[in-house]
Amino acid sequence: MQNSLLAKYSGAVPRYTSYPTAPHFHEGIDCGKYAQWLEAITAQERISLYIHIPYCDRLCWFCACHTKHTLKYEPISIYLESLKKEIAAVGALVSRNAAVTAVHFGGGSPTMVRPDDMIDLMAALRSAFTFAEDVEISVEMDPNDLDEPRYDALATIGMTRASLGVQDFHPEVQKAINRIQTFEHTKSVVEAVRARGVHSVNCDILYGLPHQTEATVAETVKDILSLAPDRIALFGYAHVPWMKKHQTMIKDEMLPGLEERYAQMSLAASMLVAAGYEPIGIDHFALPDDRMAIASREGRLRRNFQGYTDDAAEALIGLGASSIGQLPQGYVQNMPATGEYQRMADAGGLAAVRGVEVSDDDRLRRRVIEEIMCRFAISFSELRQEFGDAVDAIAAEAKSFAQSNQDRICLIEGDRFVITDAGRPFARTIAAVFDSYLANGKGRHSIAV
Repeated sequence: MQNSLLAKYSGAVPRYTSYPTAPHFHEGIDCGKYAQWLEAITAQERISLYIHIPYCDRLCWFCACHTKHTLKYEPISIYLESLKKEIAAVGALVSRNAAVTAVHFGGGSPTMVRPDDMIDLMAALRSAFTFAEDVEISVEMDPNDLDEPRYDALATIGMTRASLGVQDFHPEVQKAINRIQTFEHTKSVVEAVRARGVHSVNCDILYGLPHQTEATVAETVKDILSLAPDRIALFGYAHVPWMKKHQTMIKDEMLPGLEERYAQMSLAASMLVAAGYEPIGIDHFALPDDRMAIASREGRLRRNFQGYTDDAAEALIGLGASSIGQLPQGYVQNMPATGEYQRMADAGGLAAVRGVEVSDDDRLRRRVIEEIMCRFAISFSELRQEFGDAVDAIAAEAKSFAQSNQDRICLIEGDRFVITDAGRPFARTIAAVFDSYLANGKGRHSIAV
């Protein structure tokens, strides 16, 4: 990779897990509007649920999630009671004939929830919504939280996919990010969930961390491959200390430079592909028989606030403090502050405070950006089948960018806009070309590579 391309196309841009992106959400989308959107979900639609647990018993310095540190269980117990009230209120508005096809517990650390409470929480979800028989239930797991009763509780609720954050196994890196987690401990978690029938395991690896080198990345990837996870996410560390104050614990001088960061990513990706994993979008890898790999090959890969997914649900409902939902009409976000979220949920069930209603132009540009992020190409003829003549403006923008670009990171091939191999590392930057909000946005973003 030429250094000139890295310097030119690695600027700060959104991750595009939504469009419009979160900085453009506004207070005009409130509980009343959200209730209308929920009531409009039809009996034929599929639903995906995201449940946010905003607590950790240790705060990792690299984390950009909405969470808080607690060593006491009482705040979690109180939070769960408010969460169940929101679940009941949302379920009462949604058609009981709409099937839930996916449930994702995220955080924070969902595995901090005590076994009986986890089982009780799932019972509340099943009471409020209708679950499909083949529902996928995934849980983000912190190995340091887990014990035999928790493994058994996760099996009881029907967990089908376990997602483990690894980051890097090197002790110096782990100390710098306040995430001590040995390979042996991680291996024991993988073995325990598989012994209880979990059919899919995902592991997250980060590059660009403090004190990280190509050698530490290679050793971590080697260790992860020995566990044979079904999916691997290879994320670049997003250093956003202006947004997450605890990241100030990671000093800029501790971080690898842009070229080293790119070298770490390239090395890890090449090792994963050599081991038989198929690249999925910009930062995921999966074994060939994994559902996400199949969806990618068949052109069904999607992108939402959880990243890449094979989930085809028409509505994603976010539950819990700060959760974001995506419905046909637009996006909605719950109150981020945990205490205020609990007050709202206790008072009326719903806790929506901001969001955005999508226009026809938003829907078209969202599809264009998703195609770039998932398939590295746009077919103008396929877009016209759904969006009609409105695609002409997008086609003109794409052709203008491709023709003016001297670096050949994208091309026009017949009726398609195609990102070249040289341009794939910069897919986020290319997607930003079609973002009509970006120039006027107030949000700050992480670098694109």
